[in-house]
Amino acid sequence: MHSKILGYKMLNAFTCGIENKIIILFLLFYILLVVMCSYFRSKKIIKYNLMYPPTWAISMKTIQFREAICEAMSEEMRKDDTIYLMGEEVAEYNGAYKASKGMLEEFGAKRVIDTPIAELGFAGIAIGSAMNGNRPIVEYMTFNFSLVGIDQIINNAAKIRQMSGGQFNCPIVFRGPTASAGQLAATHSQAFENWFANTPGLKVVVPSNPADAKGLLKSAIRDNDPVIFMESEQMYGDKGEVPEGEYLIPLGVAEIKRKGSDVTIVSFGKIIKEAYKAADQLEAEGISCEIIDLRTVRPLDINAILDSVKKTNRLVVLEEAWPFGNVATEITYQIQSQAFDYLDAPVEKINTADTPAPYSPALLEQWLPNHTDVVKAVKKVLYKK
Repeated sequence: MHSKILGYKMLNAFTCGIENKIIILFLLFYILLVVMCSYFRSKKIIKYNLMYPPTWAISMKTIQFREAICEAMSEEMRKDDTIYLMGEEVAEYNGAYKASKGMLEEFGAKRVIDTPIAELGFAGIAIGSAMNGNRPIVEYMTFNFSLVGIDQIINNAAKIRQMSGGQFNCPIVFRGPTASAGQLAATHSQAFENWFANTPGLKVVVPSNPADAKGLLKSAIRDNDPVIFMESEQMYGDKGEVPEGEYLIPLGVAEIKRKGSDVTIVSFGKIIKEAYKAADQLEAEGISCEIIDLRTVRPLDINAILDSVKKTNRLVVLEEAWPFGNVATEITYQIQSQAFDYLDAPVEKINTADTPAPYSPALLEQWLPNHTDVVKAVKKVLYKK
């Protein structure tokens, strides 16, 4: 009798609450998916952070690059009172490029701070506050002006963890535009990614689109080390799809933006647009280009490049920088050192002319790399005319 009652109870438990069982099965499936995806990511089989939904699984919205920057800063500041923004014109003027629009109204003058034209001074103040438990975001109107404060960045922010024996962290983000932006002449058209990437202790991020900018900036703000986050005046108005809701993109992970089989093109920042133009033109000629966006210059995701080169056997690196001692130079060395036997042609790198940026529009056009240069370089490594 007792066993019969127990059997009825088990049958009832099995047949009742179908909705709850569906929910439980769904949760078990989701947990299994997260565990599997985390494993695959650890093995470098997949490249994005699967603890946050991939873009195909959530709704998207279209916003400008500047709005993506503003959203990233605002979302992080709502979660953490130790985060603040400081720089020239970031508050009352809503940012020189309107990348902090509305933030003064939301967070107040104690957390969105207009500074004098004194990059050395406010860089030092921010680094000191980071050492004492804050997480500042410092905006430079252009990284050309960071040269005034570079002593603080290189000799204090980058070195304080080591020099203090690990007693002090420096969780700080220095952000603003880099490289050329039209006719701004020699002193306002310089790319400093490789300068900062040469310094141990700094992480260097250079996004090329709104979605990457937001996800990477949120990760940079949460990072416990100093991060150089480099944008472009010519990208602030660019529009692109950005996931709704919370997401992060881990630092140090490149992304294949376009799959191909004949040649690998590596680039980052706004100049990658020239690679896309070249790939479209070459596709019409039957040449398949794989395009890798580094996104983070340091740490450099050299494995992503190696994996691609082992498939295509050819490499072209496109970078808006002077040709001597730049990021492309390091990539070229790493590939010839670790994948020499896979190369069917010498690595080609494309950079600006080895002169200060000219003011003349005709000369500037010749000075900058463009898609025609990329097409020529690709055909050269393919031994085509």
